[in-house]
Amino acid sequence: MAKRFLILFFTILFTALVLPLHAQRVITVRKSAAVNPTIAFPGVPQDAELSQAIQRFLAVCGWFDMPQNGKNADFTIQAEKKGNSLELHLYMGNSRVNGWRFNTSAGARECAKSVVDTIIEQVFEQLKVKGFCHSRIAFCAETNPGIRNIFLCDIDGGNVEQITAYRTLNVEPCWAPSGKTICFSKYGRTGIDIVETTVRTPRKSRIISSFRGINTGAAISPDGSSMAVILSPDHQVDLYVLGLQKRFRNRLTKGIAVEASPCWSPDGRQIAFVSDRRGNPRIFICNADGSNLTMLPSVGIDAVTPAWSADGKIAYATRPQRSGGYVLAVYNLNTKENEIVSKGEGSWESPGWAADNRQVVCKRTLNGKSSLWIVDTVTGRERELLRTGTELFDPSWSPCIKR
Repeated sequence: MAKRFLILFFTILFTALVLPLHAQRVITVRKSAAVNPTIAFPGVPQDAELSQAIQRFLAVCGWFDMPQNGKNADFTIQAEKKGNSLELHLYMGNSRVNGWRFNTSAGARECAKSVVDTIIEQVFEQLKVKGFCHSRIAFCAETNPGIRNIFLCDIDGGNVEQITAYRTLNVEPCWAPSGKTICFSKYGRTGIDIVETTVRTPRKSRIISSFRGINTGAAISPDGSSMAVILSPDHQVDLYVLGLQKRFRNRLTKGIAVEASPCWSPDGRQIAFVSDRRGNPRIFICNADGSNLTMLPSVGIDAVTPAWSADGKIAYATRPQRSGGYVLAVYNLNTKENEIVSKGEGSWESPGWAADNRQVVCKRTLNGKSSLWIVDTVTGRERELLRTGTELFDPSWSPCIKR
């Protein structure tokens, strides 16, 4: 299938998110979404740590390309540090377009995130991406044989932080829309519960679903009022919606088929989930009350672990052949087109959208070892996010919360 090249219009606005240095102007640039604008950053004089941090987040954010010699770049950043103040100027060609001041007292990484976030938010203002470099990725890692816990990392794979420390299986992390809490499935002696924990310390946890049998696949609705979940109170594995503010339990499916991996549409009116009601696992979509059930067109012999982007695309894992591994595919609900987006070797599973609606975090297994990767569904680029000495699973990208 020919790759669609969308056209993005991005505007550099001079309403600074931090202290503006100069009068406002507006410059409009037209570029193909398949080719990032280029940006050059010579560094911060006499501050190698801050220079490297800014260069790193410019490189991994996915929205700019950095030419090696910096020549003929669309944008250039000039920076000067005085004490705890970083003065930064953005140029487009030879034209100076904006400037800001940043406080560096929080450290090089935090300052670098703020710098790159500010540039993204100014250059790609129409995309309304706020605080992208401050978003985080939750995942689970095997800390001991038979034990998995929930961790967080930054978008460059750094700043790894352990969230749970249970001596059991803790899997399927799911972010609340607020970005302040994570839900996950916690295996116990008598069943599987859904637990919610705060991200920031001091951490507080509570059980939010503990019905008899399994409680798995938690997915919080976009407004935070309800949760799609897989339950088996009568030994049938079905899809339910639970009220989180007003208590209720609605059963959406019923039968011998096994359901799994629910996710919400951006408007909260529909739910996508996996079911084996047609034999091989496939993705189905229904209304939030269970009505109007349809099967999602997909490539491959099956389709699992759907993730729904804010602009109407569903990423999923599928096997082109029974004997092979999984690849990542994206179905565009607006154009009705399917596209395989992972190109590298190995098995690609468990996609999760970034808030920018173009990058997907996933698990990649190659030569028997798993690591976390990010796939840019626009440029087709793939980069390794995190590799450790343990197995990594179930990545989930946080929403972007405006700072």
